[in-house]
Amino acid sequence: MDTSQLFWSSSIEDIKKGYIYDEKTEEYKCLMCGEAYERGIIYKDAERLCDAEKYMKLHIKRAHNSVFHYLINMNKRYTGLTEVQQELLTLFKEGISDKEIADKLQGSSSTIRNHRFKLREKEKQAKVFLAIMGLLLQEDTEEINDSKKKLIDIHKEATMIDERYAITEEERLKTIETYFDEKGYITKFPSKAKKKIIVLQEIVKKFSKNQQYSEKEINETLKQIHEDYVTIRRSLIEYGFMKRTDDCSSYWVNN
Repeated sequence: MDTSQLFWSSSIEDIKKGYIYDEKTEEYKCLMCGEAYERGIIYKDAERLCDAEKYMKLHIKRAHNSVFHYLINMNKRYTGLTEVQQELLTLFKEGISDKEIADKLQGSSSTIRNHRFKLREKEKQAKVFLAIMGLLLQEDTEEINDSKKKLIDIHKEATMIDERYAITEEERLKTIETYFDEKGYITKFPSKAKKKIIVLQEIVKKFSKNQQYSEKEINETLKQIHEDYVTIRRSLIEYGFMKRTDDCSSYWVNN
């Protein structure tokens, strides 16, 4: 299971923690980047010795600042927050008073209180929606229980999220079978965005997470998949599967 699947399949409580405990692998796994620490192993942190769960908490603080910081900065298509709401919630988290926030944003305390009210109403709506979706998923119907008809998870850094990402597992498998040969080579890169996204999802698996690559290394890997490696490299960036530095000297998988 990749990081996006791990994230979207986790409970709200686990997302708030930023990690889960995987009983199968006996590891604590970071929901933000996939970093894992094995239970029962003692990890050294400077002069301290930490168990796996404590070390995971240290990792989250160092690598992601905080779970709140990571979530608040996610694509607004996932958070549903405007830039103003995002800024206000960050200031609320810092414990700044309404008057101080009003002065900082050149507004009034009453305006800040109104924003607080609207955010609480948004929270109520979210709770009701989650309850509705929970009840929907309990329905014992063939449509819902057929795993091939379930929509696949979208990677967290996806750009321009729309109906192109409404992909079922059945569509994913069929597209992979159509465009990849037995050796994993693509004879023709799809032109339709939906199929392109599926193909790119498979291609990005060729690269390790938490590792940086030079453009030459990216090209060498992509050449083994398709002759037009430049188009694929560009598409991986365009659709948010990978990121790169401004001077294109370094590339990495977008967790």
